[in-house]
Amino acid sequence: MLRPIFSTLLGIVVLNSALGAADGKGTASLSLLKAIDDGFVQIYERVAPTVVVIEASKPGEENDRENAKSFEFFFKDGETPRDLPKAPESSPTWRLPSRSEGSGFIMRADGLILTNNHVIADAEKLSVRLKDGRSFPAKVLGTDDKTDIAVLQIDAKNLPVVEFGDSDTLRIGQLVCAIGAPFNQDYSFSAGWVSGKGRTDLLGPTSRSIIYEDYIQTDAFINPGNSGGPLFDVEGKVVGMNTLINGIGRGLAFAIPSSMLQEISGILIAQGRVQRPYLGIRIETLGKDPSLREHVAGVSKGVVVDTIEIDAPAYRSDLRAADVITAVDGAAVTSSRELQKEILKKKIGQTLRLTVWRNGTMIEIPVATGELPSEITKVVNPATPPVKALGNGEPLGLKLKDSEAIRGAVVVEIVPDSPASKVEIQAGDLITAVDTKPVGNAAAAVKAMTANVTQRDQRGVLLNLERAGKRTFVVLKANP
Repeated sequence: MLRPIFSTLLGIVVLNSALGAADGKGTASLSLLKAIDDGFVQIYERVAPTVVVIEASKPGEENDRENAKSFEFFFKDGETPRDLPKAPESSPTWRLPSRSEGSGFIMRADGLILTNNHVIADAEKLSVRLKDGRSFPAKVLGTDDKTDIAVLQIDAKNLPVVEFGDSDTLRIGQLVCAIGAPFNQDYSFSAGWVSGKGRTDLLGPTSRSIIYEDYIQTDAFINPGNSGGPLFDVEGKVVGMNTLINGIGRGLAFAIPSSMLQEISGILIAQGRVQRPYLGIRIETLGKDPSLREHVAGVSKGVVVDTIEIDAPAYRSDLRAADVITAVDGAAVTSSRELQKEILKKKIGQTLRLTVWRNGTMIEIPVATGELPSEITKVVNPATPPVKALGNGEPLGLKLKDSEAIRGAVVVEIVPDSPASKVEIQAGDLITAVDTKPVGNAAAAVKAMTANVTQRDQRGVLLNLERAGKRTFVVLKANP
C-alpha cells in the first residue's frame, strides 16, 4: 500500500492543480495529500519500535582545573550538572567522563542489535533504550572497524525486528527515510532521496578508520546521533545503516548498504571478528592521477599500485609500484573497488594471478594472499624535507649517491624550489628504477633521468622508490 502512495509524491503539484479545477474545491487533491501524510505516519510507526538509542560512557580527556571552571561557567553559581564530577583540589588534572548517544536497530528478536563501531568504540559502559522506555545493559558481541559495523547483545526476548531490503536493487532517486537520535533528540524522523550508490574514498587515502567503503548517499537529514540508525525504503525495509556525515547541514549523508550489513553481521555473530585476505598494496583507479596517465598510454582501464607495504604478501612478489592491475584470475578490474572485491573473494593463503601492465607489456604475477592485520600502517603525506642549495649540476634538483646495501641510488639532498622539491620525495629515499627500468647506482640513475626528461618533455620521469621498506613511486617533471 505504501509504495503506490509515495510513487505519486513528485506529481502532487500537477494533480493538485488538475483535480482542484475538476471539482472546484480541490477535495480530491486534499484526499491525496492526506493519504501521503498517513503513509509517512504508517512507515514511522512500523519501523520506530525496532530502533534503539545507545548510550555509551567513554573515558574523558585530561583537563586542567581552569578548563573545568570554564565548563561550570554555564551553570548558576554553586550549581554543577549532576553528571559532572568535582575536580579534586589536590590534583592538577582530572578526567571529564564522556557520554554520548547513538542509534541502532534490532535485527533479531532475542536481543541482537546492529550499530556503528564508532558509536561504541572504547566505551566503558553501554546501555540500550527501547522505544517503549525499557533500558538494558549491553555487551559487545563483535566489531569490525574496517566497515564500521558492530553487533550488540541485550538480555531481552520477543523484540520487534527490522526487515531487510535489497540494497543492490536500490535505485538512485528512490525515497528513503531515517530514524535516529540526533543531538539527543530521540526518535527523530526524516526523509529524502537516494542521491548516489557505491560511494568510496570518503575519508581520504590517509585514513585507516574504514577501508572497505561502498556507501549509499542520501539527502535524508542526518546529524550526529543518527549514526547506527536505519535507512529504510517506503515499505519499511532497511536498505542501509546511517554512518557518516560529510559536512553537517550540507544535505550530504551516507549509509552502509544492507547487503554488507547482513554479510558482516553474520560473520561477527558466528566468529566475533572478520578475517580477510589482503595483498598489502595501496591502490587507486587508473586516471585519478593525471601525471601518471601519460606513462601508461598503452592501457585504458585498470588499477594502479601506489604503494606496497613492507613485508606484505605483495612485497614478496614481483609486483611493483606503478604497475597497472587489469585482472585477477582472469576477472577484469577497472576500479580500486572492483579489485578490492575480487581479493575479498579469495581465501587466506590462496595464490592468485594478477594480470599487470608494465612498460608496454602485459605480464602475469602470482601473489599469495595473507591475513589482513588488525592494525593497518597509516600512510601520510611526507613532510617537506630539509633542503639547501646544491648548485646547478644535479638532475631535477636531486643529489644522489650509490646505495651501499642494495642496487639503486639514494637521495642525499634536494634543491629548494626545484622540480624534486615539489613532489613527494624525501632525502633517504632509494631510487630503484627510472621509467620502470632498474638502475644499479647513482650514475645510472642520473643518466636515465637526463635521457628521459628534457625541458620539452611534459611527461616527466617515473621513479620507483623504496622508503622505510615500502615501495612507491613519483612522477618527476622538469616543469611541474
